[in-house]
Amino acid sequence: MKKILLIVSMILINMFSYAKLRVGVTLQPYYSFVSNIVGDKMEVVPAIRGDIYDVHNYKARPEDIKKMATLNILVVNGIGHDEFIYGIVRSARMGGKIKIINANKGVSLMPVSGMRTKTRVMNPHSFISITSSIQQIYTIARELGQIDPANKAYYNKNAQAYAQKLRNMKAAAITKVNHLKNLNMRVATSHAGYDYLLSEFGLRVRAVIEPAHGVEPSASDIKAIIDTIKRDKIDVVFVDAQAPNKYSTTIQKATGVRIRSLSHMSRGAYTKDGFERFMKYNLDSLTSAMLEVGKTRGR
Repeated sequence: MKKILLIVSMILINMFSYAKLRVGVTLQPYYSFVSNIVGDKMEVVPAIRGDIYDVHNYKARPEDIKKMATLNILVVNGIGHDEFIYGIVRSARMGGKIKIINANKGVSLMPVSGMRTKTRVMNPHSFISITSSIQQIYTIARELGQIDPANKAYYNKNAQAYAQKLRNMKAAAITKVNHLKNLNMRVATSHAGYDYLLSEFGLRVRAVIEPAHGVEPSASDIKAIIDTIKRDKIDVVFVDAQAPNKYSTTIQKATGVRIRSLSHMSRGAYTKDGFERFMKYNLDSLTSAMLEVGKTRGR
């Protein structure tokens, strides 16, 4: 009997020794970041349901709380995009038990464009860009290496390889439009989610349609943006590819402005290559718009 118990104990010890740490993520891009970093060394899981479009006002469900209690590590945006997650951590009684990695620690943050008030709010959409995403990838890899030092070199190597792949995507996009010197394309957006991406191409957002993220613009908001587009000679309005924009047709008819789309990276399956696919869509849409504007100006 003692021999049997000893064998069972050894089996259980070996099972727990090889159990993978579970890393929860709050946003789809972070699933891609972490998956590319950890490979098969950790298990990466969405901390919430993946079929939610606007996570800003996400309401926790019992299954979210149960899942949180199974996690060892949690990767968060930490600057306003996933504030709901801290309530889930508390409800799961995981405060102090789960290691939280703030992906944006060290990222140079931008203020939200188009704010209707004088309050300065930092833009949480830092994942919709190549440069700031790479910064987050390195932060995540470094902190995972501190948690799991045995695989530190592996995580750093994967982070470097993944970052290079993303740099190559950005370089290919810039090559397409590099001849458009001093284009000064004038841009407006449906909401303030694309500042980081546009800034990488030397563009700034001159107007935002939504008074706040996810808030449907009123008739007066639409009139104001139409007046701004005419006054400032806006070339392109970028709307969210993953959400209905009922007002875009009205704006286009009233101004003749180009309406193009960008992905908010917040709908669809959580996959290892999801960020790359989202970003390719955005880079292709953005560079195509720049080439169109450049053509009209004889570039």
